[in-house]
Amino acid sequence: MRQAVLGVFLGLFLAGIGAIWWQGRAQVEANAPPPPTDLAPPGPGVEELITIDPNDMIGPDPPEASELTKEEVRFFRYDRNRDRIITRNEMLASRTAGFRALDVDGNNLLTFEEWAVTTVNRFEGADADQNQQLTPAEFSTTAPKRRSRPSCRC
Repeated sequence: MRQAVLGVFLGLFLAGIGAIWWQGRAQVEANAPPPPTDLAPPGPGVEELITIDPNDMIGPDPPEASELTKEEVRFFRYDRNRDRIITRNEMLASRTAGFRALDVDGNNLLTFEEWAVTTVNRFEGADADQNQQLTPAEFSTTAPKRRSRPSCRC
């Protein structure tokens, strides 16, 4: 019984709030200014339009291409602090896209250990002088191998 009385009370309360809100909206719309009677578009008339000869216009300079090679661009994706040395932490921080390819046990779940072991092995394989840092020459050995595209059999 208590729940029914409380439900009726809350329903009436919400209906009252809605009615007050509705009346407030109607009052604001009643005081709105009337629509303009002048149907002419604002701005200059047809006679006042400015004509410009496009041959006299000069646009901005086109953007200049970077002089970095593809390998340098790839190197700087890993070298976050731009000191031209990739540390082990920099290499590990950016290796998140290849998780599915690194699944060693084939269970469609990649644990952090599976990923870290593969990445650390790749880093250590590229680090020729074993100083825990990759130079640009050492890093270039980690480039993915290009696959040949199959020829079209049309």
